[in-house]
Formats: sequence, structure tokens, C-alpha cells
Amino acid sequence: MRLGVLDVGSNTVHLLVVDAHRGAHPLPARSEKTVLRLAERINKAGDLSKHGADELVRTVATAKKSAADLGCEELMAFATSAVREADNSALVLDRVRTETGVELEVLSGEDEASLTFLAARRWYGWSAGRLLVLDIGGGSLELAVGRDESPDRAMSVPFGAGRLTRTRFRSDPPSRDEIAETAGWLEDQLAPVAKKMLKYGEPDRVVATSKTFRSLARLTGAAPSSSGPRVRRVLTEAGLRQLLAFISRMSASDLAELEGVSASRAHQLVAGALVAQATMRALGQPELEICPWALREGVILRRLDQEPK
Repeated sequence: MRLGVLDVGSNTVHLLVVDAHRGAHPLPARSEKTVLRLAERINKAGDLSKHGADELVRTVATAKKSAADLGCEELMAFATSAVREADNSALVLDRVRTETGVELEVLSGEDEASLTFLAARRWYGWSAGRLLVLDIGGGSLELAVGRDESPDRAMSVPFGAGRLTRTRFRSDPPSRDEIAETAGWLEDQLAPVAKKMLKYGEPDRVVATSKTFRSLARLTGAAPSSSGPRVRRVLTEAGLRQLLAFISRMSASDLAELEGVSASRAHQLVAGALVAQATMRALGQPELEICPWALREGVILRRLDQEPK
């Protein structure tokens, strides 16, 4: 069957179309992205602005039409932290449903972590043993650990790359003091989080998903996306430390010129690198393996598991 997955995130709205059936490897057929930066459209009252909601409705309607034109039998649509945290989320979701006919499922942070974990487990298989999975989004950091397909513990903490950029940096590039203060703050915040993850035992494999981790790995020497998803890619703490010294002195416009960095996310790359570094240090992990599957694939796999055998 052909399925469409619509991911309404803090930074982009991403339509992924795949051909898949239960027990088979989902094959991507089309990918379309629209940059909305919804998290930056939350006003001082805590609401998603009218302009932001208008843009979201138009983007969802366009994605629905694209999915139909591409022959999707079903469109699974979900939203993460930006919509989840907006005080007027219920009204926004009602507008989307009424004006487009698309029902957006709002995932909790724990759901995000669990579904991403499922995707990583299916990608690496049982031989990976106890998995520890990390994902840096625009609004939050997700962590999950376990030996099965459902994690023993799944957590979401508000340390997303976009959120930290908005709340902790006042200049572009951020000042040395801002970077040092943010690094120290993250160290304090992530210590108890890491303790909760590691109480289940030392992981056999630590993997990371998300555009932020992929960009950081690429900038530290990992193979480009053109090499395909099955090339092993890693991010080391040593490489990340050297990279941070370099990118922390660059403006967002200069960062956008680097290979592997998208213009829509360049402004939050330094914050993402700080979150990655602090998380690796807190967990005592000098190296992460980059997993090509993440939340969207987890949503697809959950749907396929519901199909009758």
C-alpha cells in the first residue's frame, strides 16, 4: 500500500510518501518539506499566531492534495512540540480538521521517544541488544532505552535546538559567555536525565536520529546523504568538540553555506551541537551511531503493525 505521513514539527512540515506492507521494508517514494517555524510563531500570550495558524492550514491542505495526487491510500498526520505546547492548540487543531479534513494527532513527548525507538529497533534488529536512542528536535530532546520494541523508559525534555536558540542566545553568532553559560546549564539539567536512562544498564548500542545529529555528523566527516542510508555514520564527542569551536564563531548565514546544513536550520545548529555534546557527556558516551530511521518511520511501522497478517 502507499501511505503518506505528515509531520508537523517545530521547524518544518514534512510529507513523506512510502510504499509498504506489513513485514516489508518501507520504501520512500516522495518527500516534500515546507518551512513554517511554528515554534517561532508562538506569541507572548502563548498562542500560535493567526498568521501561523493560517500558514499551517494552507500547508496541510497542500500536503493532503499532494498525497492524493501521489496515490496515497491513507494520510497519517501528527504534530509535535510546537502545536502541543501552544495554549490555543485545540482551536488550531479544530481549524485544521474543519478546513482541510485532516485530523492531526498530537503526540506526547513520550510517544515521540517511543516511536523513534521503535524505528531504530527495527533498523538495527535484535542483535543490537539494549538500545539507547537520542533525538534532538526543535522544541525538545527525546531519549529512550530498552531491549525490546517498546522502551523500558522514554523521556522528552525541553532542550530542543530551536528552543535554546530562542531562549538563551541574544546575538548571532552567540557570545562566548552565552555559549559557556548554556553548556554549564545543560550539564546541570541533563545529569539527572542521564541517571534515569542509565539505571536500566549500560547500553549495547547508542544511536541518534534527527536532522541535527545528521548535520553534525556530516560536518565532522561522516558520509554525505548521497552515499545512501546504509553507510555507517558516527558522531564522536572529540569531533563535536572541535566542530563547536569552529561553528560557534559563525553567523547563521555563514553556517547555511556549509555542506549538510539546511538554511532553515542553520540558525539553531550551535544550540543543537551544545545539546548533543552535553547529552553525550552526561551519558558517558564518546560516540553515537546515526540511524537513518526516526519518528516518521516509527509512525509508519506502528500503522503497518495494525494490518492483519
